[in-house]
Amino acid sequence: MICKQIRATPIERPVPGRYQLIPIDSLGIVVKAGPLRFAFFAVVAFVLLGAARAETGDVETTWRLLDYIAVDYAGAVAHGQVSSPSEYAEQKEFAATVAEKLQALPPKPEKETLLGEADRLKRAIAEKAEPEQVAEIAHRLAAALLAAYPVPLAPAKAPDLARAATLYVQNCAACHGEAGDGHGPEAAKLDTPPVDFTDADRARQRSVFGLYQVITQGLDGTAMASFEGLPVDERWALAFYVGQFAFPDAPAVEGERLWKRDASLHRLLPDLKTLIGTMPAALAAKIGQDKADALIAYLRRHPAAVAQQDGALSLVRTRLTESVEAVRAGDRKRAGELALSAYLDGFEPIEPALTASDRTLMERIEGLMGEYRAAVQSETADLLSDRVRVLDGLLDDAQAALSPDATSSLSTFLGAATILLREGLEALLIVVAMIAFLRKAERMEVMPYVHAGWIGALVAGFLTWVVATWVIGISGASRELTEGFGSIFAAVVLLSVGIWMHGKAQADQWQRYIRERMSKALSGGSAWFLLVLAFVVVYREVFETILFYAALWHQGNGGAILAGALSACIALMVIAWAMLRYSRRLPISKFFTYSSWLMAVLTVVLAGKGVSALQEAGIIGIAPLRAVPRLSMVGLFPTAQTVAAQIAMIAALAAGFALNRRRT
Repeated sequence: MICKQIRATPIERPVPGRYQLIPIDSLGIVVKAGPLRFAFFAVVAFVLLGAARAETGDVETTWRLLDYIAVDYAGAVAHGQVSSPSEYAEQKEFAATVAEKLQALPPKPEKETLLGEADRLKRAIAEKAEPEQVAEIAHRLAAALLAAYPVPLAPAKAPDLARAATLYVQNCAACHGEAGDGHGPEAAKLDTPPVDFTDADRARQRSVFGLYQVITQGLDGTAMASFEGLPVDERWALAFYVGQFAFPDAPAVEGERLWKRDASLHRLLPDLKTLIGTMPAALAAKIGQDKADALIAYLRRHPAAVAQQDGALSLVRTRLTESVEAVRAGDRKRAGELALSAYLDGFEPIEPALTASDRTLMERIEGLMGEYRAAVQSETADLLSDRVRVLDGLLDDAQAALSPDATSSLSTFLGAATILLREGLEALLIVVAMIAFLRKAERMEVMPYVHAGWIGALVAGFLTWVVATWVIGISGASRELTEGFGSIFAAVVLLSVGIWMHGKAQADQWQRYIRERMSKALSGGSAWFLLVLAFVVVYREVFETILFYAALWHQGNGGAILAGALSACIALMVIAWAMLRYSRRLPISKFFTYSSWLMAVLTVVLAGKGVSALQEAGIIGIAPLRAVPRLSMVGLFPTAQTVAAQIAMIAALAAGFALNRRRT
């Protein structure tokens, strides 16, 4: 597709489908010069590179042929009649080559299905089927091929299109013309005319990946040379650049407006891989031709706009790989820092959205990343690499869970309702218990302090949402530290409150205690202490909920989110009303007993959650306990530190309750 006068010798330019030799010294092996060196060189290169390169090359060539058939068959057959005998002969030849290439691929369960589809493609071409039918078969077979025999489908980062413009002038403009219309100064000398990149009908059937494949391998029987000698990133950049010509600048302006204002479009093109594999015609079938052309015009000029979406998971993979390499280099301290960055800077930002989509998967990844950070200080690089491979597969699952096909209005509604109900229940239990206690003690003048605390937390939560959404964002470390220290503070306070309430439940003289002591206990600093406690326990949950909702809002379905939030608020209000109503009927001794046990349970839960959050922030170390299940709802996590914290709280509560009984 991209033409250049072929000046390079076979040695200077690699030939598709043939093996390339690499400098033997780069393998860390030293062999003396002469025939022995050459023989050893050839054997090592063949063994190490031969099979992998041959398989990858065959897959890429087969995919390129299928893409070519899907686009160009329409130029060979129309309404069941051959319109171009030479083109038709070429289509039959390409279909036969596809079947041969598939037959040569290594055995896999999917291989027989691929071969069956290849035979179907050959029959359709032989029977002069309609172009739409042939294109459908070819596209379906190409997609199945890549699923069974994966090859790299996207660059590691957004391509440099400024560099691509220079490369195009140097390598392509002579044939394709500076405007991409196929009328370059060398075009008339070529037997096969260069492709006209400005042909919109053809371009709508061509993905960026298809352009990349032709740039990489060239096109047999034409002057289109292989550009495999260029770095991979430059080939991707060229593919994006030539893919712009059919989509002018004017639609790109509209495409930018659409991309920035319509969050649902982000769900259609969630990452670079999807953008690269999407044909404009397929996108048009979903959103209409004009919108599709505008969006493609913008995103092929600004692929970084899409790359920003999947940057988090890419960062996780990069940091984990760098961590393994740091261990190989003997720098375990650096490896630990990279592993922590993989979680805080990569996984933590997408954790809220993944929790809403698949909480089990989120907890699985979070747990394995914690185990990886613990293993960095002791395991070999090979064992760590095995762990990274497992995580890489789970990250693929996470990418799928966050894709547009995995989300719906119902799932968004359920996620929004569940998140608010779960996070709000802990804070509600504590605040309602405080209010009920003050009512029992007839200390209504202190009630405004408690109300000021939880209302202030809601206001602070709103400000947090503003900051997280429009100003500076909230880093993973800040989030974990806020949750961790907030939980620890609340756990320590509830420990003392629970023991105190248990003691009052055992006391016969509680009325005298309230008359003589409560006026002092609930005045001045103590009233302010209640305000701080109410603020901390509510803000901790509001902070978590706000970040979850910000992630959900970015995915769209705003109506479902609001409906879910409203439903959860109603449920929480009913729970609060029932608790306050029931607490009024309880005798004071039973009220203190039930409240003390509630505080005890919440103390243990918050202790586990607080230590876990500080572990994720890198403040506390991680010692995995495989025999312990992960039950995040009750603060139980499979690490020695979280279990020890909960055991310590249970021991303190048991000692306090026992002391209360002894005093009674």
